[in-house]
Amino acid sequence: MAALIKSTLIKSVLIHGLAVAAAVSVAIGLPDLSPGTDPALGWLGGALILLAGAVVDLHRRLASRERDTLHRLDRLQKSVDALAERLDRPTAPAEAGDSAAAHEAVLQEVKLLHTLVARLGESRPPESPEPPRTSQPSRTAFQAPRPPDLRSPAVVAPPPMDEAAVLEAVRDALAADRIDIHLQPIVSLPQRKHRFFEVFSRVRAADGSLILPDRYLEIAERAGLMATIDNLLLVRCIQLIRETERRQHAIGFFCNMSAATLSDAAFMRQFLDLMVRNQTLVPKLVFELSQQELRAGGAVTMGILSQLARIGFRFSMDRVSDLDIDVDALLRHEIRYLKLDCGLLLDPALALSVEDVRRRLDGTGIDLIAEKIETEAQLDAILRSGIDFGQGFRLGEPRPARKTP
Repeated sequence: MAALIKSTLIKSVLIHGLAVAAAVSVAIGLPDLSPGTDPALGWLGGALILLAGAVVDLHRRLASRERDTLHRLDRLQKSVDALAERLDRPTAPAEAGDSAAAHEAVLQEVKLLHTLVARLGESRPPESPEPPRTSQPSRTAFQAPRPPDLRSPAVVAPPPMDEAAVLEAVRDALAADRIDIHLQPIVSLPQRKHRFFEVFSRVRAADGSLILPDRYLEIAERAGLMATIDNLLLVRCIQLIRETERRQHAIGFFCNMSAATLSDAAFMRQFLDLMVRNQTLVPKLVFELSQQELRAGGAVTMGILSQLARIGFRFSMDRVSDLDIDVDALLRHEIRYLKLDCGLLLDPALALSVEDVRRRLDGTGIDLIAEKIETEAQLDAILRSGIDFGQGFRLGEPRPARKTP
């Protein structure tokens, strides 16, 4: 490029120099060649020659620029032709592999959904829980009355249905895909930044009203439908994680896993196969089990948990009523989050037991989450305690997934 500019400048200088020399020669020499000629004519002739030289140089420059433009257009056309040729070629093996993997993942999810829907016509007895393990008497049990589940939208009253009507509404909602997903944030404290969302299911009746968990859970469990509801929730949770990946949101999801889900061997085999093929989704999903279910879990339950842990899943324990917690057992089963009710954490009678739990959790990598924070006074007390995570209506109520950013 520098050589081209230098050459262009030299040519321009030469042309202008020759034009100036010719113009001066005519202006001075014309009166001498033709005596009696007005000297002004000589200078006029010189000016015309100078102008002609400038026109010649301008024409040369325009012609050179036109050639450069045509050359660039030619190169651009070649690039376009090359790109078109690449698009016309068959997909590269790596790209084809990625596309095939994504397609296979979607097919597996659809297969899981078909499996769940197919069960709706089956008449199955409720899942029999495994016999509980014997345990030593607990040192400290939290026996305070359990408050109503404030995570359920309080503004929607359960419809006046008898049990048969509730069961029929649940079956109809499953068949018509009216199991709604609600999300409640789990935030870091004191920053209150959203770090996780807990996923809840809500059954929507045909008239649009919500049937709350405290109304349908026991009925659905007796009818053997809880595994289907929980498994459907799990598949929807996977789809939510895929959506957050597309939006490049770094957030995780807590999903409740009941004993009914763990004992559903056919579903768990399909689910494990799906997650082995989609390892990037694993760190963003935390399974949540109650203290009672973990303690009552037999060989089947603990075997499924071990398989999930081997592929990278981590767990959370909630609904804790007994503060005699075996921290080593939590670590052994990859339980990395412990949820304690705000009422338990702030009960003066349990202050020493709570402090003992926090001391034993220190340095283990198990995070403590204060849940059911419903008032400003509770939030202030939790903030003063230094707990790292919080959940509850005061920090964010459950909202439909479609309204979640």
